[in-house]
Amino acid sequence: MKNAIRCHMAVLSDKAETFRAFWRDRKGTGAIEFAIIAPLLIMAYIGSFEISLGFSISRKVARASSTVADILTQQTDVSKATLDSMKDVARSVMSPYGMGNYTLKMTGITVTAPGAGTVAWSRDQAGGTPYTAGETVTLPKDISSVNAFIVRSELVVPHELLLFAPGLADNTLKTINLSKTYYFRQRVGDKITCSDC
Repeated sequence: MKNAIRCHMAVLSDKAETFRAFWRDRKGTGAIEFAIIAPLLIMAYIGSFEISLGFSISRKVARASSTVADILTQQTDVSKATLDSMKDVARSVMSPYGMGNYTLKMTGITVTAPGAGTVAWSRDQAGGTPYTAGETVTLPKDISSVNAFIVRSELVVPHELLLFAPGLADNTLKTINLSKTYYFRQRVGDKITCSDC
């Protein structure tokens, strides 16, 4: 009986020693820590990449919209051909980023009251007329010079998230519309006319 007890105690002692050795063994700790931390680091890296790319494209959208308005306000009169060429200007400014399914609206507005005006002409990237001539439009309140002529440029460029949100292919959160609207006052003469709009 004593031998059986000793044998049982020796087995328990061996098992306890094995468990203690396993508990003290730190060989796999680095692998476990890496398995926990690596996905977080990868997500942080991809997130910072997406944010910096988004800011860069957003600045390009703002620059393209202001460039279109700036060029148009230097004219005394424009035509459909001139307005249609502005999409090439916007594409050049947006380079090397693509514009995808973008919208560009250019509108000549006569200011009739503080924060209000009427459309003189308008044109979009597809050659359409987004606003009808004579239509009343709301302007920012700080545009208060009555009888001034304003060119409004509205650019909306969809930006598709590349890496940040895997699995959102069917979700609307995968695409973000980056938009910028600029109001520039004409530089030469009293108004900018469109000869064939």
